[in-house]
Amino acid sequence: MAHIALPEGLPGITALLAFRPETAAPLNALADALLTAPSTLSRAERELIATYVSYLNGCTFCHNAHGAAACHHLEGRGDIVDAVRYDYPNAPVSDKLKALLAIAGKVQQSGRSVTAADVAGARAGGATDVEIHDAVLIAAAFCMYNRYVDGLATWAPSDPAAYAPMGESLATRGYSAAG
Repeated sequence: MAHIALPEGLPGITALLAFRPETAAPLNALADALLTAPSTLSRAERELIATYVSYLNGCTFCHNAHGAAACHHLEGRGDIVDAVRYDYPNAPVSDKLKALLAIAGKVQQSGRSVTAADVAGARAGGATDVEIHDAVLIAAAFCMYNRYVDGLATWAPSDPAAYAPMGESLATRGYSAAG
């Protein structure tokens, strides 16, 4: 049960966005800027970063919803999403994404955990400064989103299949349209 009275039947952040529409717009705009705007990182790669950080934070709703969006972008390849979640160094993704996931994992612990060597490794893997910036910002933003969702004890579906329609909507309509 949520810590505050939220709209019935809405899971995770969707209940919070409905509860406080004046904060929904900027939160959704940030998610759209990070996850759907034109970028040299694919939408799948950006959703995988959000999924990984949300998994590390133990945010059931977010890692499942963003994992479902990544799966949609990956044409149903949930195995890739799971590999990133549970063992990204051995996941079938690019070395660049692995280096960005390593940085995102350090941001999840503390921004100060990221070292010059981590950044050099990402560059060696082919990441640009913009991509490194965006990976750090996605990780930092998802720490905030995760804490928002879990800090108010929102409801998260326990059935993984419940996230597929959410993921498809996020992947096809974006975040501002979903809010």
